[in-house]
Amino acid sequence: MTEKLDDLHLTAWRNLITAHALLIDTIDRELSEAEKVPLQWYDVLIELYEAPDHRLRMTELARKVVLTKSTVSRLVDRLEAEGLLTRETAPTDGRGAFAVLTDKGHQALRDAWHVYAKGIKTHFAQHLNDDETETFVRVFQKIIDHIGSDPA
Repeated sequence: MTEKLDDLHLTAWRNLITAHALLIDTIDRELSEAEKVPLQWYDVLIELYEAPDHRLRMTELARKVVLTKSTVSRLVDRLEAEGLLTRETAPTDGRGAFAVLTDKGHQALRDAWHVYAKGIKTHFAQHLNDDETETFVRVFQKIIDHIGSDPA
């Protein structure tokens, strides 16, 4: 290990990943306790909801939810079995597939939102004033812009 990081930057990094893990675990637990879809399912459903025609190619979905293609494929299998989305063959490419949000998936998303929004507010937003929130947005946007939307 030859790379040196100062303590402040290393602490910031560790706090970021720890806070992220705690927030995700806490909100996922709250969704489970409220008998709503798991947070990982919610992430897939919201990406489909926000996509044109509520559909995304599997590779694009994997990129948007920051999961491997094989993990997304298994996740889509479970969501499809629950009737929350369907998988359709791409008309121009028989090998490609789209995940498509169903009405049941849209309803599951709506049903989970109030629990998710409350978790964001309670465990994240209420601890930041407007200046701190603007700083978060600026800093993370700088990192996103530096790395790009596709780090691969």
